[in-house]
Amino acid sequence: MKVDRTNVGNAFQFAAVAGARARQLLQGCTPKVEAADKPARTAQREVLAGLVPVLEPEPEAPRRSGA
Repeated sequence: MKVDRTNVGNAFQFAAVAGARARQLLQGCTPKVEAADKPARTAQREVLAGLVPVLEPEPEAPRRSGA
């Protein structure tokens, strides 16, 4: 089966986002797609469907040096 990951930057990002979503599902969040037999698969389907936003961390402000 061919998987379309065009809405996710790369394989690492896909795994990280799906893993975070799987943890949410294990804690009781409601699935956004038809639930699979495992939370990880449900999370992957949600990410592939574009239903889970990928949030980029905000850059840190530069630190002041000295006094």
